[in-house]
Amino acid sequence: MTGNRPRTQISAWRPSVAGIAEVFHAEFADHAYPIHTHDTWDLMILDDGSVDFAVDRRRHGAAGAGTVILLPPGVPHDGKTVNPSGFSKRVLYLDTRVLPERLTGAAVDRPVHGDGLLHHRIHQLHGALAHPGDQFEAESRLALVRERLLFHLNASQVRTPGREAGRIAAALRELLDSRIHAGVSLNEAAAILHAHPTHLIRCFKQSYGLPPHTYLTGRRIDRARRLLLAGQRPADVATAVGFYDQAHLNRHFTRHLSVTPARYAALRNRGASPEPTASSADRPESAVGSR
Repeated sequence: MTGNRPRTQISAWRPSVAGIAEVFHAEFADHAYPIHTHDTWDLMILDDGSVDFAVDRRRHGAAGAGTVILLPPGVPHDGKTVNPSGFSKRVLYLDTRVLPERLTGAAVDRPVHGDGLLHHRIHQLHGALAHPGDQFEAESRLALVRERLLFHLNASQVRTPGREAGRIAAALRELLDSRIHAGVSLNEAAAILHAHPTHLIRCFKQSYGLPPHTYLTGRRIDRARRLLLAGQRPADVATAVGFYDQAHLNRHFTRHLSVTPARYAALRNRGASPEPTASSADRPESAVGSR
């Protein structure tokens, strides 16, 4: 009989990222939300299945991976599964620091967005939020999500970096280099450099070919390599270079070098490469290929 029970899987947490009140992931086979409201914006991506919902007494439907749904604060809404296969979703509850309440009307008029770029950016944001210590990346990805949402709500236009891009990018790189261990939030960097957060990101990427959070991680990995080869323990290295913990260091280090910090540290005990053996170094020149 257990196998006949409705399939429900839920996870939820509150990340350390300003503007995000909660992250909520759910998979429902059969569920109906009663009509209710939130004091936050409800930003949902549908990963699978179909949903039927009403916003301000107007019904809407959404189906298939890639769909984005935005529900404003204070507006009554409900939601339910459409078929036996149910649906799975990932939700970000955003406060009014991310989107102002004055945009409620525009969101009510068009709650469903079939925007592949927006969906991809939200997916990337969820990935960053899943790992403690990746706040700078999450802040950067949230800024780009916010920009895209404002575009859909007819509240902003994307600003393309101009002649100032190199100067702003160099100033941000200098700031990141001075904060490798302590780190810096995106909003703090924007305030110090007197630039909009998303403009900072675009200027940096245009000038250096990678986003600022990726640059900072790479600098931390470089420092970690030196400390590991100097004999420090991975757990000590993680905190010394600014990672959240050893697991955080392990994940990024392995992505960069395909080995764990512990295995990399073990290389120091091997010493220099041995001298070539006579069978290779003393081989007659004609046998080596002196054509």
